[in-house]
Amino acid sequence: MVTGIIGKKLGMTQLFSEDGSVKPVTVIKAGPCVVVQAKTANRDGYEAAQLGLVEERPAKVNKAVAGHYKKADVPPTRVRREVKLAAGGEAVKAGDQVQVSLFSAGDRVDVIGTSRGLGFQGVMKRHHFRGGAATHGSMFHRAPGSIGPSAFPSRVFPGTRSSGRMGGKQTTMKNLVVVRVDAENHLIYLRGAVPGARNTVVKIVKRPARHAPGAAA
Repeated sequence: MVTGIIGKKLGMTQLFSEDGSVKPVTVIKAGPCVVVQAKTANRDGYEAAQLGLVEERPAKVNKAVAGHYKKADVPPTRVRREVKLAAGGEAVKAGDQVQVSLFSAGDRVDVIGTSRGLGFQGVMKRHHFRGGAATHGSMFHRAPGSIGPSAFPSRVFPGTRSSGRMGGKQTTMKNLVVVRVDAENHLIYLRGAVPGARNTVVKIVKRPARHAPGAAA
């Protein structure tokens, strides 16, 4: 059984619960997806499913990728991701569809996406440095300060926090709660924030169920 799905972030909104409390949620259009390739332990060394996100606009692919999809007898997709299979679940095969109905309200999921790229930033924004005094004749405001000894070893140690490119990296938001699932419109509402800007491609993966203390695994 597939444990995840591919989607696109649409934005954030809020939902009102029955007791009148407000829940900030991120709306994701998840799926529909199709299984492009089923990976097995005997052939590939692990069990997983390669999913393709079905979109309205047809995808343009080269001959090699077109042959990969032709082997699965499914139309080419622009986005492909791998998801794990649940242990002891049903086997999947190429051509199977994966819908957002895989999830239900109350489920906990991990969302993997690419964070917003913020370009080149200084140490105060990138690493939350405190900075220097702003008054009393200070000439040290947003600089990092000393980054290494001048005598020995007379070099800057690798990994020293400094200015540089910020954001634009794969980021995982863990343990988000599914608030609502709209299977008809392929929408899923997750409580909290999700990495990336609008239309960012994300992968939503179910978290394994926790067993109560003392219960049999």
